[in-house]
Amino acid sequence: PDELKANMKIKSITPRPPRKPRLERAASLDEKSWRRWRRFRTSQESLTDPNETSSSNGSLQEASLSPPVRGRASPCRQCCQQNSLHSSPDASETSPMGKSRGGSADLGKRASEISSAFGGLLRGKAFAGGKPRLSQIMPARPLPPMELNVASHTLRTANKIDSDYMDYRHYSQHKFGRVSSSLSDTRLHGNGMVYDNCSTDSMKSTFSLLTPIRSKDVRSRSYLEGSLLANGALLGAEELSKYFPDRNIGIFVATWNMQGQKELPVNLDDFLLPTDPDYAQDMYVIGVQEGCPDRREWEIRLQETLGPHYVMLYSAAHGVLYMSVFIRRDLIWFCSEVEYATVTTRIVSQIKTKGALGICFTFFGTSFLFITSHFTSGDSKVNERKLDYNKTIQALTLPKNVPDTNPYRSSSSDVTTRFDEVFWFGDFNFRLNKDRETVDSILNQKPETDVSKLLAYDQLTSEMSRGSIFKGFQEADIHFRPSYKFDIGKDSYDTTSKQRTPSYTDRVVYRSRYRDDIHAVKYSSCPVIKTSDHRPVFALFRVKVRPGRDNIPLAAGQFDRELYLIGIKRRITRELQKRQEQKDQKSSSICSIS
Repeated sequence: PDELKANMKIKSITPRPPRKPRLERAASLDEKSWRRWRRFRTSQESLTDPNETSSSNGSLQEASLSPPVRGRASPCRQCCQQNSLHSSPDASETSPMGKSRGGSADLGKRASEISSAFGGLLRGKAFAGGKPRLSQIMPARPLPPMELNVASHTLRTANKIDSDYMDYRHYSQHKFGRVSSSLSDTRLHGNGMVYDNCSTDSMKSTFSLLTPIRSKDVRSRSYLEGSLLANGALLGAEELSKYFPDRNIGIFVATWNMQGQKELPVNLDDFLLPTDPDYAQDMYVIGVQEGCPDRREWEIRLQETLGPHYVMLYSAAHGVLYMSVFIRRDLIWFCSEVEYATVTTRIVSQIKTKGALGICFTFFGTSFLFITSHFTSGDSKVNERKLDYNKTIQALTLPKNVPDTNPYRSSSSDVTTRFDEVFWFGDFNFRLNKDRETVDSILNQKPETDVSKLLAYDQLTSEMSRGSIFKGFQEADIHFRPSYKFDIGKDSYDTTSKQRTPSYTDRVVYRSRYRDDIHAVKYSSCPVIKTSDHRPVFALFRVKVRPGRDNIPLAAGQFDRELYLIGIKRRITRELQKRQEQKDQKSSSICSIS
């Protein structure tokens, strides 16, 4: 002790202020990656070392709690200090030995060592001396089963082939008013072709958006010719449900007396495509009386207005009576052959200004008959008009080759009984039994929606209620002003010396074999078209359609292709001209000199 005291030199210790922290430069991407690899290696060594019982986190905590040692350290301690430097930024700030002196060369060397060690781990080798690896950890409880359909809610509801698409059905009914489904989709699941919805989705996306067809179904032969439930029948229930799940088709029926004018309206959009409802119809049937001299030009204008989504299934004429039938192009395959017949009601048969024109065909399993007529004119000639009606229903020889869908409910003396759905429209020429002054006084009250006072004097309403004309037919409620007789180009009624009484001469009536098959959606006129003394009158219907049999003569997708190409070409040309006019109008300038 004495020798120790002699050798010791006691010096007074003066406290020093703490050192200012050194600003470290931002770590590069190589250094950050090296630090991540280093953390991973440290944790793996602690896991694979059998002599260590503490976790890697615990060893790191013990290292951080140990006091720093001044002076020269052993190589192992230097390595630990360097490890703490790169694994924890706080350690580099407190320890003076934490500064790396190796530079970028040492970092690259370390990174190569770590990558080689990590590669050995992936190949099943140990880091040092072939240390044993830990056994695989098994869950204490079985994992919950995964859902077979891993598609999101949006994808599942957007794909109608899913068996659980009730949410899609509810959404589409609320949004679009029509649901789409397919019986063949459910057969795919039921017959074991696909295991789950995921495989069905992938199969659909592999082929196309169309419903996939199994080779087994293509090979099979159906010996039930004409059966409603025949597998793959073109007009059967399966195909009908695919296109019309609610089995209702939208039909637009219009009549217009053109007064033989050569000039056609500039725009027919307000006539054929009214803004209410929002959706276009599946079928358009337009009848014209006293049509324009150029019938082809009229049909081109119709095709131009309806656009490329529609094709003209058929058109016919009887003198100046025209009728055109347009249908959506994807529905043309489900139509039978189209037939037509005519009747002349005038005494001199060569004069074809008065008479009737009928067109009929079968759509799926429902037969349709469309008749446009021009009855005898004159305020007091009610009996003559009734004779025109009786002659028409007896003389129209329809159908010809297309079989009757229900011959047991048909009559040889009335053509309207030989079809499921009948629409009769035209210039019936029935007038209001009231003088002009009384009618004008009612019209001056502006009955835009309530025209019951005028209809009390209507000849057709009175005759239909008696059952003397249009037996079994109905007419939708009228909420528009009389369609006859106007001054051309004006909204005023006849101001000539004849002072004709405004009347509801242009009408649309309908009848059905089955109750509630036809539902009238809208019944109105088009007041913006003023090129004639008549205003066009149109009606929108929802009609129930039934499945049919494939043993009827089909139209085989025939339509007027030449008319289609001309109408679409003119549609494009008019649009380009309109854009050019707008462009020229914007680029032009007007200078004024004051």
